[in-house]
Amino acid sequence: MIDIEDEVTPRDGSVDATGTASPLAWLMAIGGVIGLAASAMLTYDKIKLLETPGASLACSINPWVDCGGVVSSWQASLFGFPNTFLGLAGFSVVTTLGVLLLSGTRLPEWFWAGLQVGAVLAVALITFLQYTSIYDLVKLCPYCMVVWTVTIPLFVAVTARNLRSWAPTSAVTRFVSNWTLLIVLLWYVAVVSAIWFQFGPERLFAS
Repeated sequence: MIDIEDEVTPRDGSVDATGTASPLAWLMAIGGVIGLAASAMLTYDKIKLLETPGASLACSINPWVDCGGVVSSWQASLFGFPNTFLGLAGFSVVTTLGVLLLSGTRLPEWFWAGLQVGAVLAVALITFLQYTSIYDLVKLCPYCMVVWTVTIPLFVAVTARNLRSWAPTSAVTRFVSNWTLLIVLLWYVAVVSAIWFQFGPERLFAS
């Protein structure tokens, strides 16, 4: 957490998110790779199901923890093509920007603005998919949950960085900057609680 009182010092991409000491740059680079890998696996599973409908997937553990049931649903292709394509593109961009930041590249503010728009859209999409997966489909996809896990901190961290740069005197900036980690943890707790109360151990750990 950042020790601040009335104002958060504005920071550009070079100061705030460049170099080995920058948590945001590392989060973007590592989180992007993890999200990209999960999206690639989901894409592979989607192609496998298209080629062989009803095929058994490695991540389909039981009737409730079932990648196949999620990937084959209409929610998995909201825009007429698999959502995983968005993950492949989006996480590729995030990974590339994270590596650039770690190498010392200074990103212009319009890059950060574009990244903020992408982060908002990404978190809105995963929130919708979380709800439909938990309450409508009543099925969980492990690779999807990996995407959820990395998208949430990326959204919060990028938002905190941009608030510090664009509105350093705002109370919202002070709150998000001081409690970034807590916000992420509480978000995780909310999602895990929803899963636990909807499925219960008898479903989650069924063979």
